[in-house]
Amino acid sequence: MEYTHLSGMILRAPHQLLLAALLCANAPLAGAHGDVVPQAVDVSGLPSLGEEWLDTNPYRQNPAAIRIGDSAFNQNCARCHGLGAVSGGIAPDLRYLPLEDEGDEIFLNRIRHGASRDGRVFMPPFEGILQQEAMWAIRAWLESVHEE
Repeated sequence: MEYTHLSGMILRAPHQLLLAALLCANAPLAGAHGDVVPQAVDVSGLPSLGEEWLDTNPYRQNPAAIRIGDSAFNQNCARCHGLGAVSGGIAPDLRYLPLEDEGDEIFLNRIRHGASRDGRVFMPPFEGILQQEAMWAIRAWLESVHEE
């Protein structure tokens, strides 16, 4: 049995028709970028950083921070940036952020202030939602999965 889909695709079996219908029905969900409810991050295992924002990551290569950052990323960032920071196309692949101070500046600016363009929010600001310790823990984890 052969069917022609509206897009001109030829579907050769009824299960392919069902699959195409399911994919079309779920297409609006792809526009759900940015509607993540932030999750609290337990940073009690990390040294407190105080109120003043640091310019560079004090937790670089800290095993506890990397563990906390991994969990925090999965809870707060992976929906858009992908599991393991491997983007599925919605938001940038964060494994390619520059290492050390250069990447710290880019990361901290974006996570604190978010990103908007033409009135559309591409990334919500996390300042006031996640504490500085959580942000730097996420950055420590991102450096641990960095790729060139």
